[in-house]
Amino acid sequence: MELKNRNEMNPQFTWDLSPIFADTAAWEAAFAQAAALVDELPALKGTLGNSRESLKAALDKIALTSEKVELCYVYTFLLKSGDNGSAEYQSLQARGIQLYVKMQTALSFLDPELLSIPEETLTGWMTEEDMALYRFLVENVTRARPHTLSEKEETLLAMLGDAANIPSDNFEMLESVDMTFPAITDEEGKEVTLTHGNFGVYRESKDRRVRKDAFEAYFGEFKKYIHTFTSMYTGSVKFDTFFADARKHESACHAALFGGNVPVSVYDSLIAAVHDAFPAMKRYIELRQKVLGLDEIHMYDLYSPLVESVDYPMPYADAKELVKKALLPLGEEYQTLLDKAYNEKWIDVYENKGKTTGAYSCGVYGVHPYVLLNYTDTLDDAFTLAHELGHAMHSYFSAREQEYINADYRILVAEVASTVNEVLLTKYLLATETDPARRAYILNHFLEGFRTTLFRQTLFAEFERKAHDLHKAGTPLTAELLNGVYHDLNAAYYQGAVVDELQDIEWARIPHFYRAFYVYQYATGFSSAVAIAESILSTGDASNYLKFLSTGGSDYPLEELKIAGVDLTKPETVSNALKVFDSAIGELEALLLK
Repeated sequence: MELKNRNEMNPQFTWDLSPIFADTAAWEAAFAQAAALVDELPALKGTLGNSRESLKAALDKIALTSEKVELCYVYTFLLKSGDNGSAEYQSLQARGIQLYVKMQTALSFLDPELLSIPEETLTGWMTEEDMALYRFLVENVTRARPHTLSEKEETLLAMLGDAANIPSDNFEMLESVDMTFPAITDEEGKEVTLTHGNFGVYRESKDRRVRKDAFEAYFGEFKKYIHTFTSMYTGSVKFDTFFADARKHESACHAALFGGNVPVSVYDSLIAAVHDAFPAMKRYIELRQKVLGLDEIHMYDLYSPLVESVDYPMPYADAKELVKKALLPLGEEYQTLLDKAYNEKWIDVYENKGKTTGAYSCGVYGVHPYVLLNYTDTLDDAFTLAHELGHAMHSYFSAREQEYINADYRILVAEVASTVNEVLLTKYLLATETDPARRAYILNHFLEGFRTTLFRQTLFAEFERKAHDLHKAGTPLTAELLNGVYHDLNAAYYQGAVVDELQDIEWARIPHFYRAFYVYQYATGFSSAVAIAESILSTGDASNYLKFLSTGGSDYPLEELKIAGVDLTKPETVSNALKVFDSAIGELEALLLK
């Protein structure tokens, strides 16, 4: 079925952006106001160290300006996400980005000037009650003292910010707008055109011929452009390394984790723990091969449901109710907020031509969060809905409890909030389903959560680390090299499976790679979420978890997680989650092989 244009979609299932701005005319007025505030920022330069009152006035002005500029940018980001092919939306977003970069450039004096204030003086000022709002911000800046450059150097880096987005922008336009995919024949013999949205559906087909055809057609299209994708990704790696070197970080990985004050040991111990669990993954793959009755198992066989007799359709209306029931342990207020999300059009549900692929949640301070889906009526889509609503509610609670300056939580804790919802949904399904076949299906889905989140995202994290390390060492990143690195990782992580040649180029379709060292947080988040969900269900008390959701960006993520009872500096968090994986394999074996 051919995709509809954006203006042909049923508005009942598209998000309503009018709470942000009534229309583009209202946006233009707000944009003009925000631009005027940005123009006033340079006047603050040289005033921060005059007095505590002067510093507070400057920070107040900066916070107000940032909030206004961000609102203008987020509106254009959401508009364009619905229709990336719209020239109008492309132009609006470009203006939003330009204004944001202009603000960042105008504020390039901020960190160096804060650091120029004598440390004893600054510390004294920050103990005063009227500076409480900015204590964490200032502490975070002073923590970065070894990596903060001169004013002129900071200005140059800020000016480079727009250009640094080019690799990611190019990826988005090629992958989301310009690329088209061939047709395949579905299970019923009908010709269907592949899209980013339906590829996942056909990859899960019970018909091996269909999933093989979908795999080869989809990845074959990426292979046509593999050198272009290599060039774009290499550009992104080069920017990552340049900024890390410029700020005197040991590596791009160290630079990326520094922002959240996360030691690289957390990253490394995650990879080590997952490597230790390779035997459990091999056991799972052997079970999959045996149940599917295959002489050999290929990468395109890893997504097909193991329980062929189970049909688990999940229309959007049913998914909404299922998610509500599963999240009852989070309390009455959480239920009320889910109703608001459903009824007040926070969610953009179905795929249309030019729409951003995948799914995400976007917090909008002072309004409410928005969720983008590409819903295709599967149980996986219901899990995606629960996942993104976890992000959304995290944004909602943080915005309600924190001032703007401290409301924006970091990604590491964000992935905990989303995955707690997924684990609670799994636990609900396992607690309420008595049919052995359906129970096996749910268990398989739970195991797939481990495979695709804890194992797969760690594989991605290791790929990123290797690619950046190779570049840092002076090795050119060619398509052949990156394909080889990805091949070897798949062979290690999925022992017993045939790593098809086309699988080697899968890295080229991963948009998160353009935000380096991001995806490991899915894996640590999943591990943390297993622990938190188990605690909520066993104690019946979600109060500490809800308190955690309300912390926003008011502290470092590892400290915020401790409120919810998780300490990621201890390897047990990941290794204990992997024990749950191994145990679930045993339960699934008992159901499927008896």
